[in-house]
Amino acid sequence: MKIYPEKLSGELKNRVLKLYIVSGDDPLLVQESADMIRVALKGNGFTERELFHAESGFDWSNLLFSVGSMSLFAEKKLIEVRLPTGKPGDQGRKVLMELVDQLNEDTVLLLVLPRATQDIQRTKWFKTLESAGGVIQIWPIDAKDLPRWLDTRFRQAGLKATREAVQLMAERIEGNLLAAVQEIERLKLVVADQQVDVQHVVEGVADSARYDVFKLIDAALAGDASKCVRMARGLKAEGIELMFIITMLARELRSLEMMKTAFVAGESRPAVLKRARVWKNREALVSRCLERHNLTELRRIAASAGRVDRMIKGIEHGDPWRQLQDIVLELAGHPAIKHAV
Repeated sequence: MKIYPEKLSGELKNRVLKLYIVSGDDPLLVQESADMIRVALKGNGFTERELFHAESGFDWSNLLFSVGSMSLFAEKKLIEVRLPTGKPGDQGRKVLMELVDQLNEDTVLLLVLPRATQDIQRTKWFKTLESAGGVIQIWPIDAKDLPRWLDTRFRQAGLKATREAVQLMAERIEGNLLAAVQEIERLKLVVADQQVDVQHVVEGVADSARYDVFKLIDAALAGDASKCVRMARGLKAEGIELMFIITMLARELRSLEMMKTAFVAGESRPAVLKRARVWKNREALVSRCLERHNLTELRRIAASAGRVDRMIKGIEHGDPWRQLQDIVLELAGHPAIKHAV
């Protein structure tokens, strides 16, 4: 069955399906739909999660083993498979169709892939999975719908933006939804009365002097270790909320991981950057970072971001600001410089 993205939340409240397919080319929207499914399943007792990256050389029999095994500490399990090419190959097709019959009320499969073309949707394996669960097809937000989307995001953040402010942001972000969410999150922290006007948007885009989160991320992408340290110091001195910083950094890392996975699968750089909606003025920075790190390194850095979150919440001991600095320095390619914050 097909599930419209805007109706996914309501569908998850009504029932749990044994299989979900999230398909689309916008990394932010795909990530948010997948996150929504994970949160809903966790609330329904699916406390164990196994993640598989079905890249070249992947052994699909691992999925069959995962379905047939449960840990001693969890009764329900989510099996998540990321399929960067959108094509599972002969072995993958057979395993996925076999899995449909093995899934039960205690095991759910989440398959995440790029936009499923009509050719893919007409295949036997896709039709088999679609008939057994739900398909969430994510479509890009086009220019005419962007202001309405932005207005909704403002309201979800507890902000009320003027029509002029929404229109100006739509023009400035050039369709980059991740940048829009990042800016709305920043405004949520700095706007005192929850009322956003044109001046707030102008200041957010034009203030190039302040140490902000996005320039820290760009410094890391550029490989500028000294600037990373200076900016981390500046952010800490300004009292910028650390949870906001790590949230934005984690989103950037997920996007980098998605792009690197696509490169490894043989996709062209222009196509991947375009699909990830990387701004023209950031293409060189992003490309440089992707050339500097392999996929394993990017996943390790992304996993380290979770430590900052746990430190902030008191779940794990340590200095979260030092951990943040280690992450951006490693992303910049200079892990030897330590603890200058």
